[in-house]
Amino acid sequence: MHRRRPPAPPVRPLLWLGIALAGLTLAGCGPVSPSVSADQATGPADGAARDGAAPDAAVTPTPVRVATFNSALERATAGALRAELEAGSAQAQAVAAIVQRVRPDVLVLQEFDYDPAALALFQSAYLNAAQAGGEPIDYPYAWAAPSNTGQPSGVDLDNDGATDGPGDALGFGRHPGHYAFAVLSRYPLQPEALRSFRTLKWRDLPGALLPQTADGPYYSDAALAVLPLSSKNHVDLPVALPGGVVHLLIAHPTPPVFDGPEDRNGRRNHDEIRLWADYLDPSKGQALVDDAGAAGGLPVTESFVILGDYNADPVDGDSYQGAINQLLAHPRVNPAVATGAQVPRSPGAAAQPLAQGAQGEPAHHTAGWGLRVDYALPSLDLVVTGSGVFWPAEGEPGADLVGEAGAPPRPISSDHRLVWVDLLR
Repeated sequence: MHRRRPPAPPVRPLLWLGIALAGLTLAGCGPVSPSVSADQATGPADGAARDGAAPDAAVTPTPVRVATFNSALERATAGALRAELEAGSAQAQAVAAIVQRVRPDVLVLQEFDYDPAALALFQSAYLNAAQAGGEPIDYPYAWAAPSNTGQPSGVDLDNDGATDGPGDALGFGRHPGHYAFAVLSRYPLQPEALRSFRTLKWRDLPGALLPQTADGPYYSDAALAVLPLSSKNHVDLPVALPGGVVHLLIAHPTPPVFDGPEDRNGRRNHDEIRLWADYLDPSKGQALVDDAGAAGGLPVTESFVILGDYNADPVDGDSYQGAINQLLAHPRVNPAVATGAQVPRSPGAAAQPLAQGAQGEPAHHTAGWGLRVDYALPSLDLVVTGSGVFWPAEGEPGADLVGEAGAPPRPISSDHRLVWVDLLR
């Protein structure tokens, strides 16, 4: 059942919409810094692509496929994912088979527990081995994102009288790093230039939609002193693509459900999405302070792609009204991919019936339960040559990799679908 959310202020066109985004000043495409720890970033020092040839920006523009996939490779106990991958995982094989079919050059892998050894194992034993008739795919650059999920807060955040439950963690999770995300790439990642906002307190976001009850604020002062805005992490990770650097803006906001009338998760989801909207707004970015203590947003001369499962549909579902439209209507986001002719779509989603009372376009859905929640949103200056969602119609090749099976039913691969865009610089 869909809950009605109180309206958020409408997204208004910003005065700086007309600022030209051409003539970009781009950072160099150097290798991963050797000072970055091996458990967070990997990649060959010479910047070689998977086929052994270094990307050459001097030749004809190279199309680059950028994708996000909530893989559902999360497990309820620490180390369980690695143990399953070592033993052999049918679900991981199906996830890898989808990646091998779509073959993105840059992939954000969400709901993959924070365990760099498990990530390396998934690459070597699953992606680098043929799955379901596909061709192996190699990603020489990888980065695993630390996450707030499962990190103890020491405070009763869900007001259940205890301080040690998954709802009391800085982000809901049953162990540190639960539901984390990682990035795999054919092209050099630049974690030495990364900005993250994992420690930014929710209360420090100007105009934060902090939850209220009939008796006053839902959260105590002690809770607000430790509670971050980001339920997992918000990361600006540059990648050196052919033609220049593009910033990967990655997040996975909390689901806007599993709360009460105070709507604490719906409000947090809205504000997690808002963080990127403010980061792209020169008039608001200065209020954002990253984990290194630097303030400010992303300069208007920089290219970006917003990626991740944002747990918010533009029309249907339980999110706070207008939550995802903060990005879809943002003047720096490509409108064709956000709301126009190039919105990623699939024949499999188009064949699904709409839930009763739903109003959205079924072909745009990215989750098995019938909502558009996963996004790959490029900046205006990037040329989009294609987009899609991996969700084959029944009977089409690869259709057996999605859906549910078993008793009780479990996702064959994931309850989400891989979403991709093809870009040119």
